[in-house]
Amino acid sequence: MTLSSDDLLTTTRAVRKRLDLDKPVERAVVEECLDLALQAPNGSNLQGWQWVIVDDRDQIAALARIYREAIEAYSKEYDTDALRMGASATPGFDRLTESATYLAENLQRVPVLVVPCINGRMEGAGIFHQASQWGSVLPAAWSFMLALRSRGLGSAWTTVHLNREKQAADVLGIPYERYTQAGLFPVAYTLGTEFKRAARQPSSSVTHWNRW
Repeated sequence: MTLSSDDLLTTTRAVRKRLDLDKPVERAVVEECLDLALQAPNGSNLQGWQWVIVDDRDQIAALARIYREAIEAYSKEYDTDALRMGASATPGFDRLTESATYLAENLQRVPVLVVPCINGRMEGAGIFHQASQWGSVLPAAWSFMLALRSRGLGSAWTTVHLNREKQAADVLGIPYERYTQAGLFPVAYTLGTEFKRAARQPSSSVTHWNRW
């Protein structure tokens, strides 16, 4: 699959319902995408990241249980807030909810899960430290998603399991006291490779030149 830079940047979607849950994903292609991702800029070039790639079915099943527990607890809280704020009237809200529910129900079937981690804990850290740390792993995570897309695979940037981060760390052997998980990425080939641009606000509606 050949995509222009503009096509790649504008059609790399969060893929949930269009993940091919039956097609195996080769370790080599995940490693290739990660090699590209690790070229991303990061704070002081410290490269303080670690990446846990999970293809063991028992490990994936354990993470899926944690994910479902986290999303169930979050959904109860979010449903109350959504009703109060009228979020259910937001365009695409129901479709997004359905997609997220589908992923939660099928996460144990995903071929590969990837958990990027950054050195250090964020609890109690000042805004400068937090921004520096997140800014040292998030560009690589996005590059990873772009690399997947260019090879006919997809993913979704999920964070809900971080409400159970310690449990996930225990399952994966991540030294929780020293590393913070930045998300959980389901990885699979996609059902079809055609994706559209998303409906977004024009830049003019969110841009401020020189002053707010």
